[in-house]
Amino acid sequence: MSKIQELYDDMISAMNVEGLKIPIAGVKFYQQGEPIPKAVAECVPDGITLTSCQSARQAGFGDSVLLTAESIGCIAAAITFGLVDEHQDHPMGDSLVYTDVMKNQSGLGEEFQPPTPNDFTTGTVYACTAAGRPDFALFGKDDSGRFESPEIARKAISDMMAIQPPTTQAVFIYAREFDDVDVEPDVVVLAVRPVELTRIIQAYQFQTGKRVTASMGGLRVVNSDLMVRPYLTQDMNISTYCLGARLIGGFEADRLGIGMPFSQFKEMIEGMKLSKGGFPFQLYPGSSDMAQA
Repeated sequence: MSKIQELYDDMISAMNVEGLKIPIAGVKFYQQGEPIPKAVAECVPDGITLTSCQSARQAGFGDSVLLTAESIGCIAAAITFGLVDEHQDHPMGDSLVYTDVMKNQSGLGEEFQPPTPNDFTTGTVYACTAAGRPDFALFGKDDSGRFESPEIARKAISDMMAIQPPTTQAVFIYAREFDDVDVEPDVVVLAVRPVELTRIIQAYQFQTGKRVTASMGGLRVVNSDLMVRPYLTQDMNISTYCLGARLIGGFEADRLGIGMPFSQFKEMIEGMKLSKGGFPFQLYPGSSDMAQA
């Protein structure tokens, strides 16, 4: 049984709601030169690219994926994870999940020139309308872009945590059931309803007394807010799912995310077991509505 599975079972048991399911993903960062176990390396997607939000969502269904510079389907996530230099001035590939949406709406066909990582970093992609790049839009001629101007986009990007300069070889986003090899995650991400988030925060505070703060933005939520921020700060973070996570990853309307270092995840689970008599989650309104994994 995997480490995450064992702790997950403890969490669900302590919540004391029969059939409760909370989608969960383990995240392991492999730095350049670090050996990758064979069973993990075999999880590279075959012939397709996947975004980080797709990967996190699929982990909730039991699928595991190893994202590399070749298999990741989102340039923004590649920047965040440190798989590519944020100032790289040539495209990462001809067909990526995110840029294929741009290509399809542009109507340019094979003449479409995909954006480079630098186009994201300078704010050109996120402020495509103001930057005069309608080919980088996602929703056709009426697309406002994600920010009013490239300057505002750069301001927002400056607060999106990223591993830069790039030092990452691969990122393993995996299901709790993955036990082909003993992998200890750097970060654990849970897709929760507000009622479940309530109990998680209570459990974490039971032994620590520490308040939890949230830093969130409208973009790069899964890769930056929920994975890289907890990885770099070694502190949990809460964020709502963003445009890509909702429309590409398919996260449901009643879900938001919490990401935490594995050490805090273990601490939270212990607090939940010890405090279940003082926080009867099964009595909370809505707690018995079975979550969809």
